[in-house]
Amino acid sequence: MLYTVKEVSELSNVTVKTLHYYHKIGLLMPSKVSEAGYRLYETKQLERLQEILFFRELDFSLDQIKEMLEHDADRLSILSRQEEWMLSRKLRLDTIVQTLRKSIASIRGGKTMDKNEMFKGFENEEAWNKALAEQNEYLKESYGMEPVKVAPADVEELNEQAVEAMTFMNQMAASLREGIKHNDEAVVSRIRCHLEFMNRHGHKISAKDFADQTRFFLSDDFHLKMLEGQQTGLAYYVSAAAEFYMASNP
Repeated sequence: MLYTVKEVSELSNVTVKTLHYYHKIGLLMPSKVSEAGYRLYETKQLERLQEILFFRELDFSLDQIKEMLEHDADRLSILSRQEEWMLSRKLRLDTIVQTLRKSIASIRGGKTMDKNEMFKGFENEEAWNKALAEQNEYLKESYGMEPVKVAPADVEELNEQAVEAMTFMNQMAASLREGIKHNDEAVVSRIRCHLEFMNRHGHKISAKDFADQTRFFLSDDFHLKMLEGQQTGLAYYVSAAAEFYMASNP
């Protein structure tokens, strides 16, 4: 079945002007253009438009969306990555909503909210520096590395990265518990999503970089203890998965 640009606009709530622009930049090409000059779309183009809209909800730029869709044409893979990113964002928003609800409940109950609960979900630089203190001390003593200091401008980005890291490791731990092999496509997809997130947030990390990092975790007592404390065998599982991902993405 063919759809006119007006019908696609009505189905998707995307303006005709925007659809024309997507066509102009090569992001969403119509299936065909009639002799009269009308743009016509098929189900395949509707599916691509849905993928574009999910990416827009995740605040990707049009250039980034175009690049990712050109890199990966598998719809299931794209939607799976989008789901993981959405859930990562949802975790942080859920924490903030809970803080908001507790604030409202405190007011209605005529009570003063516990200051330790008041800022859950958007920790400040002081909280981050306190959380990183032990790691900073260890890295300085073991490797002579200068301590990492968090500035106010870094907080929002760090909060998002913390949610992403927690989500990723929780998913990997769940896969390990469920007996999913380290080279399963679901695990490969999770690593791909994680690395794309990191690169999108200014941390240039290749498949090799990630494999090197997970190897370091195996040799470093601090990180090994942290991962193994979450799930026995997790450090080795993540490292094996990273090695496989690197071999598959040279």
